[in-house]
Amino acid sequence: MSTADTIRVVVVDDHQIVRDGLTALLGALEGVEVVGAAADGREALHVVGEAAPDVVVMDIQMPLLDGVEATRFLVGRDPALKVLMLTMNEDDDTVLSAIRAGACGYLLKGSGAAEVHNAIRTAAAGGMVFGASMAHQVAALLANGGPRGGSEEPFPELTERERSVLQMVARGSSNDDIAGELYVSNKTVRNTVSAIYAKIGVSGRADAIVKAREAGYGRE
Repeated sequence: MSTADTIRVVVVDDHQIVRDGLTALLGALEGVEVVGAAADGREALHVVGEAAPDVVVMDIQMPLLDGVEATRFLVGRDPALKVLMLTMNEDDDTVLSAIRAGACGYLLKGSGAAEVHNAIRTAAAGGMVFGASMAHQVAALLANGGPRGGSEEPFPELTERERSVLQMVARGSSNDDIAGELYVSNKTVRNTVSAIYAKIGVSGRADAIVKAREAGYGRE
């Protein structure tokens, strides 16, 4: 954690009024310093890399790169980073996707300042935290293995980063698009895509897209 126990936080939300409000609210909390803000998941990759926060407060439904995919990238890049989802969305698929992506907490936007403050402190300390309205739902999901009776994650042979890249491929993103979103070189993306092809047993992009979409990838 940061010097003198101050928790460094980045806020990610595509609505400016919400982003500004959260920034002001969190900045007024004792022991919390807001060190950056981003308007979407893609921008978050850059801001988090530059600001080096302890905790990211992340919206889910955003343009360019949603909060779940952004969380997967960020935690894959830095496993020590704590991502706390703060959203209006509480359906089972979204909750479980956020947890699987590496989120350490999930709160609804109706949560009070004290609850959010406690969640940030708990997350920074390495704990898992869910709002009172979510706790029972999350426990049930984890006990059942998921919202659809325990279906496994597609392509278990892929790393988290490779799954994320495959998701982008399935959505129709080019290698240049993917490189831009991840802030990596085109060569790195090409190597990752080639590794994905080999692991899932396809010979090219078209086959990979078909196979990925059949597994549920590429959905907005």
